[in-house]
Amino acid sequence: MIQSQSEVKRVEELRQLLQEASYAYYVLDAPMMADAVYDQLYRELQELEIEYPELVTPDSPTQRVGEKPATHFTSVRHNIPLYSLENAFNVQELQTWDQRWRRQVPKIDGVEYVSELKIDGSALALTYENGVLVRGVTRGDGVVGEDITQNVRTIRSIPLRLNFAGAKSLEKIEVRGEAFLPLDVFKEINSERQKAGENLFANPRNAAAGTLRQLDPRIVAARRLDFFAYTLHISGMDDASIANTQWEALELLAKMGFPVNPNHRLCASVAEIAEYYEYWDTKRLNLPYMTDGVVVKLNPFKLQEQLGFTQKFPRWAIALKYAAEEAPTRVENISVNVGRTGALTPLAEMRPVQLAGTTVSRATLHNSDRIQQLDIRIGDTVIVRKAGEIIPEVVRVLTELRPDDTQPFIMPTHCPVCDQPVVRESGEAVTRCVNASCPAILKGEIEHWVSRDALDIKGMGEKLVHQLVDRHLVHSVADLYELTKERLCVLERMGEKSAQKLIDAIAQSKNQPWSRVLYGLGIRHVGSVNAQLLTQKYPTVEQLATAKQSDIAGIYGIGAEIAQSVFQWFRILANQLLIERLQTAGLQLATTPESTTNPSSSKLAGKTFVITGTLPSLSRDEAKALIQKAGGKVTGSVSKKTDYLLLGEDAGSKLEKAEALGITQLTESLLLEMLED
Repeated sequence: MIQSQSEVKRVEELRQLLQEASYAYYVLDAPMMADAVYDQLYRELQELEIEYPELVTPDSPTQRVGEKPATHFTSVRHNIPLYSLENAFNVQELQTWDQRWRRQVPKIDGVEYVSELKIDGSALALTYENGVLVRGVTRGDGVVGEDITQNVRTIRSIPLRLNFAGAKSLEKIEVRGEAFLPLDVFKEINSERQKAGENLFANPRNAAAGTLRQLDPRIVAARRLDFFAYTLHISGMDDASIANTQWEALELLAKMGFPVNPNHRLCASVAEIAEYYEYWDTKRLNLPYMTDGVVVKLNPFKLQEQLGFTQKFPRWAIALKYAAEEAPTRVENISVNVGRTGALTPLAEMRPVQLAGTTVSRATLHNSDRIQQLDIRIGDTVIVRKAGEIIPEVVRVLTELRPDDTQPFIMPTHCPVCDQPVVRESGEAVTRCVNASCPAILKGEIEHWVSRDALDIKGMGEKLVHQLVDRHLVHSVADLYELTKERLCVLERMGEKSAQKLIDAIAQSKNQPWSRVLYGLGIRHVGSVNAQLLTQKYPTVEQLATAKQSDIAGIYGIGAEIAQSVFQWFRILANQLLIERLQTAGLQLATTPESTTNPSSSKLAGKTFVITGTLPSLSRDEAKALIQKAGGKVTGSVSKKTDYLLLGEDAGSKLEKAEALGITQLTESLLLEMLED
């Protein structure tokens, strides 16, 4: 049915009015109309959209809850890695962080910090195009998350359309923040689950994470998640033209319609941060949500950009955590573990104790300095906590309960695995075995190589790796590619079928990309994210091996420490021989640069594409790369010059304009068919 202009206008008025009412109710906590009035307006909009379905848009208040459950979540690569934060557990560690970043930027004074409460929830990355929400993605592993847009739409404090005058001019922005469960809602959910005989959620954070991964968005809507925004990224224009600092970004997020935690503070010194931290240590217990610390960020964006990132964390931010749950237990033994880098790590083996919802029986003692500081001994009663609520660690020893016959623990002078002398280099706290043939180091290297984020060789677990090394069947990761079914069959619990399956898995790993191979090599400080950054800059192993250390350090997110480690690794003869063997075995040690393609020979040469909506399997950047590689051009807005509109779910206003101009629409499958042709 064709609608009149008055009906179109009324639909727009209702959407605007309902959006303003939702913002006032869920974000400002200042209702602007009675619930009955809101319900009446909502029903009117709903009836108009039922009568005129062509008027339904993704940002309509009626579209917050999807009708059909999802069958699965699609993996999405973050355009900018969603890094976690380095942790500090007291003001002294905060001061150490402050001194560290200042050494990288000498002669700088008057820097301000923004202190924000660290909300205990689940991180989200929200993408808006021309002011409309098009995608919501979980943190995942920081590089790849899951597309949970349907579920994000159910969170009423997240705007479907930005409440900002210049929103439409912002072609693409990404807002990051924390989804969480308010404490009263958490208690209600657990009460309902208890009545239904279901398992209770351990804490609000787990409940929020589990809720976001529900396949049915109606369940998510019923659990009433909330959200605080804390980061803003703007594409297509200079961020500085809108916000120069984190403080200005928070103000802008609030203007756009996002809930921003009101308890942030601008601090002029570490002392002021300490005051803020101490103030909230007890006050946070009265908040209606969980918070486990304070996030501290350097305020100027230019300084943030100058400092960059390590392989895991931004250098310009840190999480100052509050004391974790603690429990007493008894040390029954102290053992020493040897890792793949040769580092000797002492471990306290303890009487099992419940801590933060899990059973803890082992805790790291880090190094010999830490053992001396604690004066820890076998038989001691100790206080254990979870550092960052993840890694168990010994906090202190209750010496008043110490038995009379205990002896101080002394770190071994020889490797407990290969019996070769260990060394501790000047300036380092770690004691290392430097025997390259040490079975423990080799086992660690192979376990890292076959791990999921590296070569992902399924079926090769820890026990099998230990057998291969102990029986002298492998002496490096390259030896894996020379294993035969006959040699594998001599191992315990390894029949012909299992052996063949493992051989096939090893062969399949040769197809893993160059970035995974680089990560699998186990170069110090090179994590999976940095491996991807390095291989993007250096598409072949030869280019990386011959690169200057200063050029490597110049890559955004790499820095001097990682560059030095990579540069030195490729100077070692044994590593050069390893690369040669891996090349001979057929592993992928190169990617094809886009510059080697010949756009003029492609059917897409000269064609202009616009992408809208959420694609089934490709991210926006992946689709854009495929089109550009085939000679096409991707722009952000529809015009008469546009040849194709690549159409995904929840398409926005670009679809309407393309239809008006008669532009050809493509699905992802049709695009892939064109590329195959």
